[in-house]
Amino acid sequence: MQRFSLQRPAAAVLSGIILLSIPMMSLADGYITLGTTSESTPVISLGLDRTFEFERWHPQLTLRLGSGVLLLPGDIDDDNAAWTLTPALRWSFAGEHGMFVEAGIGMALFLNTHLEKRQLSTAFQFEDRLALGMPLGNGELSVSLIHYSNAGIKKPNSGFETLSIGYRHPF
Repeated sequence: MQRFSLQRPAAAVLSGIILLSIPMMSLADGYITLGTTSESTPVISLGLDRTFEFERWHPQLTLRLGSGVLLLPGDIDDDNAAWTLTPALRWSFAGEHGMFVEAGIGMALFLNTHLEKRQLSTAFQFEDRLALGMPLGNGELSVSLIHYSNAGIKKPNSGFETLSIGYRHPF
């Protein structure tokens, strides 16, 4: 079998994200996360997001809308990648440390319907996200736990989790 390379799909997806967001660059933040899956596959995520304030409802509540590419380099023939779109509600704790917690349900569109030994059945997967973070320099540092699953749309529904550490920085 031919080895699948993440370079071309990742370059195409990331280029598309950047081109579509050029008018919004001054309003968007860039992020990178590094981590591992529940199958010990390394995870790299690159993307852009934007935060919307909800001051009318509550001064500590915001909405973060992110889009990016999830790269899952694996063993021979086991590479995978996905385009993600994730809204997340963020609660910022009062105080000088600026800690926050985020939760959201988004979606991911995978190139392959397998990851290592798991069958995803569908390229479309839901993305359930929990994160905890704090400001660091001009950006912010976060730890996230994400679950990918097709929610039983098609069997088998062998979802997986990722645990990542990330950095988000304004452009």
